[in-house]
Formats: sequence, structure tokens, C-alpha cells
Amino acid sequence: MGTEAAVLARRRLSDGFGRVATDLRVSLTDRCNLRCAYCMPVEGLDWIPKDDVLTDDEVVRLVRLAVARLGITHVRFTGGEPLLRRGLVGIVERTAALTPRPQIALTTNGIGLARLAGRLKAAGLDRVNVSLDTLDRQRFVAISHRDRLADVLAGLDAAVAAGLLPVKVNTVLLRGLNDDEVEPLLDYCRERGAHLRFIEQMPLDPMHAWDRSRMVTADEILAQLRGRHDLTADPAERGSAPAETWLLDGGPLTVGVIASVTQPFCAGCDRTRLTADGHVRNCLFARSETDLRSALRAGAGDEKLADLWAQAMAGKKAGHGIGEPGFAQPDRPMSAIGG
Repeated sequence: MGTEAAVLARRRLSDGFGRVATDLRVSLTDRCNLRCAYCMPVEGLDWIPKDDVLTDDEVVRLVRLAVARLGITHVRFTGGEPLLRRGLVGIVERTAALTPRPQIALTTNGIGLARLAGRLKAAGLDRVNVSLDTLDRQRFVAISHRDRLADVLAGLDAAVAAGLLPVKVNTVLLRGLNDDEVEPLLDYCRERGAHLRFIEQMPLDPMHAWDRSRMVTADEILAQLRGRHDLTADPAERGSAPAETWLLDGGPLTVGVIASVTQPFCAGCDRTRLTADGHVRNCLFARSETDLRSALRAGAGDEKLADLWAQAMAGKKAGHGIGEPGFAQPDRPMSAIGG
């Protein structure tokens, strides 16, 4: 076994339940230009201090470490809103130049994507997920507190045109607000060749106002779909993908449902997360983090950083624990953790 192969074998990001993390989520900023009701209060939040946010060079160093030494094969850039990161295109380009080259994706609200989609594709971005909860302008304003629906739709179209495929559309249904838009959203995505995925609302809001009884469940979503379509389980292997996918009316159109709350997929989770201020999280709902930024800035070498990262993942719990006695939301909201 060669030296590099030996390093990879020794440094797998494994935990005590046999899971190995190969998918890295990197939050590039906690800032966002929307104020979606399930994510952030209208007045915004106290942002991470600028000096605490990883620099572009620090981001790339930690991503390189994860890819070259820790077995990461997929990198997704998130936020907040990652398109607000001025160095995004350069970070993507430098990530695409790594050996071995990881698959590179981006999760975005789409605002600004019309301007950047072509540059991101040229830099090496493989695909994109765009958040879109409604096609109605007034509802969009009610949900996000910003009148930016036209910009989001333009960004989605630009992603398709740039070849950032498959473009996936992420939708959170909110009871009594947009839960009647299943069919319009399906039609919209079908026309553009985008893949629609419905996501159960999760308890990650900073207001801690999440109410399970108000959440539109996966079963409710599937019941709506079955009322209009013949659903067949997608024969493609799901693997560690969060979405269970279904063929509509025999295909080829598919729809995905991410039942994070009611049908958790923790047993197959392969993710590790890096916050914008350089902390490793071994679960979206983790109550603790491991600080890599301080060690990095204190001059730690790659071996020390790899040890810290591996130790952080080794302590991952069996599941997120939503619904269990004593469950508590993480101190950080989704915008600070990264999607």
C-alpha cells in the first residue's frame, strides 16, 4: 500500500456505528438575503464576526485536507447564502483542481445565480440545488419577507442553461400557506427538466417556534401526489441520499421526499459539516462542535487537523433524536450550521 493510500485508510471519518463520512458540507457564510419564516427572524441574526469566518485560503486548505487525507468524495458549498461569498468562484475552482477531484455541488436560494451560473460551471461546479417554496409572488414575500421571486426563477433557469445538472429544487411545504402548490411546482420543474424534492420542516429555527403538528409530513405529501399520479418506487439505489424518490406515472419524471423528521435516515448518513467559522459538526442536530479554526491559526499541521476531525466524527450519535424525550434543538440555527 502506498503512503497516500495508507493515510486514507487510517484517516477514514468513521463513527462507532459503522458509518463513514464521504460527503462534506461547507458553510461559506451565515448571512442571507432572504428572511424565510422557518429559518430566520425578519430582523436577521447576530452574524458571525468577520474575523472569525474562515478565509478563502483556510476553506480550501481544510477542503483539501478532507479530500486528500480523510476520504471525502463529495463537497457541497452552503450557507446562509453561499452566493454572497465574494470568493465563491475561486473557491470552487481551487476545489475542482484537487486530487482526487471531488464532486462539487452548491445549495442556494438562487438570488444572483443568473449572473454567476456560467462562471461557476466554468470553475468546475457540477450541480446545484435551488430552494423554491412557492411560485406565487405574494406568498414568496410572505414566506421570505423579500420580493425576490423573479430573481430566484431567473437563477434556476440560468442553472439549467449553464448545464449545472441535475438541477434540484428544494421545497418546504408550510401548512395553510403553500401546501396546495404540489402540482404547480411539479409542472414547473417538469418543463425545465429540474428534479423537485419536498422537505419536511425541521426544528432548526433560531426562534425555536417549530411545531411538529404544523409540519406537513412526508405521508401527507405522498397522499397528495397519489391523488393525482401513479407513484412507483424509484428502482435506482438510494444509498445515503436523503430523498426517497418516486417515478410519476411510470417515469421518467421523478419526485423526491425528504422525511428527515418522520422517517429519519440517520443510519445511512455519510455527512460531515464545516461551519463558516471553522467548526466541525458530526450531525446537523449536534449539540457540540470541534474547533478547527483555532488549531489551524495556531499553526497546526495537517496530521493534527486530521486527528481533530476524525475524533469529532468518531463521537457521532446513532440518530438526531427528534421526538425522543430530552431532545433539544442545536444552539445554532440552520443559517449558521449550513444546509
